Amino acid sequence: MVIKYKCNGTTSLFAALNILDGRVIGQHYQKHRQDEFVAFPNYTAAQFPDEQVHAILDNYSTHKTPRVHEWLASHPSPTFHFTPTSSSWLNAVEGFFAKLSRRRLKHAIFHSVPECEAAILRFIAEHNGREAKPFRWTADPEKIIAARKRGFALIDSRH
Repeated sequence: MVIKYKCNGTTSLFAALNILDGRVIGQHYQKHRQDEFVAFPNYTAAQFPDEQVHAILDNYSTHKTPRVHEWLASHPSPTFHFTPTSSSWLNAVEGFFAKLSRRRLKHAIFHSVPECEAAILRFIAEHNGREAKPFRWTADPEKIIAARKRGFALIDSRH
């Protein structure tokens, strides 16, 4: 799907999906570097001061820099879990971003980056107020394991 919108600038949205209740926490940054990445877990941890936070991340290189590892060593929460590329759990996160794109960004014209950011944050607030729901794993683990075994068997048979 190609989504066209005009923002007259760029922004980086860092977002976290709370799988327990479906709420999304989002924060905009001007860039997408290790410093901004470290700022976001600080922001997220402040939202849940008395809870152990587990962050499931893709394998984006910014998540693995020495600065990020130093930060993790000095902060007991959150715990980072890195997933393989295209992991199925990411469907929940990708679904939210697809909905954001379709409902708020597609064909929109924003005259400034702050205007675009405000529209995105309004969308997150609306989602949290009306549509947030817990993430429910519905796949049968036995079927997943069987499919994995079939895949490995197929790969082994070709060598």
